[in-house]
Amino acid sequence: MAEPEIPERFLEGYAGILSEVADTGRRLTRDELETRRALGREAAEAGHQLRALVRLHLSETRAVWSDGAARSSSTDSVLGAVEQAVDAFAEGFERAQRLTVRREEAARREFIDDLLYGRSDLGRLAERATRFGLRLSRAHAVAVAAGPEAYTESDAVPRSVEAALLARFSGRKILLTTKDGRLVCIAPGSQPDVLRYFAKQAHAATDGHQVAVGRPHRGPGGVVHSYDEALEALDLAQRMRLDDPVLYAADLLVYPVLTRDRQAMADLVRSELGPLKEARGGAEPLLRTLSVYFDAGCVAAETARRLSLSVRALTYRLERIHQLTGSDPSDPMHRYTLQTAVIGAQLLDWPAKEL
Repeated sequence: MAEPEIPERFLEGYAGILSEVADTGRRLTRDELETRRALGREAAEAGHQLRALVRLHLSETRAVWSDGAARSSSTDSVLGAVEQAVDAFAEGFERAQRLTVRREEAARREFIDDLLYGRSDLGRLAERATRFGLRLSRAHAVAVAAGPEAYTESDAVPRSVEAALLARFSGRKILLTTKDGRLVCIAPGSQPDVLRYFAKQAHAATDGHQVAVGRPHRGPGGVVHSYDEALEALDLAQRMRLDDPVLYAADLLVYPVLTRDRQAMADLVRSELGPLKEARGGAEPLLRTLSVYFDAGCVAAETARRLSLSVRALTYRLERIHQLTGSDPSDPMHRYTLQTAVIGAQLLDWPAKEL
């Protein structure tokens, strides 16, 4: 594509300056330098390339030189004036570019905040999204990766993950950013391979920390819905001690269901597990025993191995739980209620927090 023609006004006064310098040997005045800076700013705002603008200045210098404005005795002065003028012009150009970049970064951050918090007019949000490569009328899913430290977009970890994504999915409409110190990837819901690859890269780049993927949802509000699901999955993994490297919100839907009626779940935990607080050492060791027992499929030998106990010691703990709660973990009739209460205790952070 041909470069747009550069108006002659960006060279306003330049030939005259060189001619005067050739005659007098003077340096550029403060006002002349400020004028060159102002023209540089205007050229940047007009979208012209600095390389083409410098070439234009050099071409004009040659034209002035060929007209005889420069004599051998004034060559050094003229070249010095060219250096001053072009340097001032480039300084103004670069200042304008830096300001534009800061404005773009601010606009991008504002958009991301509005998108992930859902606090902007949805229609206007959809319009702004096209500028960043998203079509919010379609379904999108969000993946979130935690790390050992808080990240910003300029940090090495986000940049490396972004480079890997762009190298593999250069034609896809993907938005990679950071929010509250975490890595966030937004991709079309019809392209789950993007988020799977992001999860793989982010897991490796964050030294093995977990990544959560929300479900695809349609519309401007769909992104914040999927983002919230991913955050909830990370929080759930911490409370439930889930160690999967990648967590999918679609696989964890049972847990929000269990805690939808928080008061009912708290009542269940208190009634079923509350008596465990009377045990020597408190409720925590026996609660941990129940959790591992259920995770091991209620197989005593495997549970004992995971807890580094003898089978006899494990049997004593299970009997003690039966004595305190009145529910037998090995009895299928009691098992479901006990296991649901154990899950509830983990979700509600009991007994660390009073219910």
